Amino acid sequence: MKLGHRLTQLNNMIPTGYTHIWDCCCDHGLLGAALLARQASPTIHFVDIVPNLMQQLENKLQRFYPRQPIPQWQVHCIDVAKLPLSDYSESPLVVIAGVGGDLMIELVNSICLQNPQLHIDFLLCPVHHQYELRQHLIKLECRLIDEKLIEENRRFYEILYIRRDPKLPVNVANDSLTDIDPIGNVIWQASDAAQQDIAMRYLAKTIAHYSRINQSRSGNTSQALKEYQQVNIALK
Repeated sequence: MKLGHRLTQLNNMIPTGYTHIWDCCCDHGLLGAALLARQASPTIHFVDIVPNLMQQLENKLQRFYPRQPIPQWQVHCIDVAKLPLSDYSESPLVVIAGVGGDLMIELVNSICLQNPQLHIDFLLCPVHHQYELRQHLIKLECRLIDEKLIEENRRFYEILYIRRDPKLPVNVANDSLTDIDPIGNVIWQASDAAQQDIAMRYLAKTIAHYSRINQSRSGNTSQALKEYQQVNIALK
């Protein structure tokens, strides 16, 4: 099955080189299957908590991707918060997409707490609560590798490719890593007019969202609203 724009962007952002890639909340496994097809990693892990869905997925994988030396695949019907990352010595890539930012905060937090010394890369695509998620990633001392803003079916998605490495001091400069901005940085730097239009419409929608929240509460303007109102969308 052909990938939609969101999953295609996720697939394109995943480089080869990871020994283990965990496709979490994988649903029908479309992203993981694309990773298998291009042999992005020696082992692709499909993770979801719905038993029937995972059994159907395993049946399809056995049919279309029979067991072979490389790439291999494994199906895990478990809570994403309990990924057995410590069972594997290599630094993993954990992909979480298609869930709300509030749940994503819980999942990333649990994974980091259970693996305090492990270098973990995350590719995250929340449905909403992006600002709150970014704030939490900053608290977890994660660093940014890359970020994208896309539109699919009239919905906007931020994609965050980040690294959490306890062995890397936060203040140490690294050419491949930057600090995570609470409202994003690269996503407001458009490469062409079409991307600029997406960014402008997303910004307007986000400001309207936080304005409504601000009007429903007494007190000062929220910090999030203030920060989004200061965004300047640049065309590179």
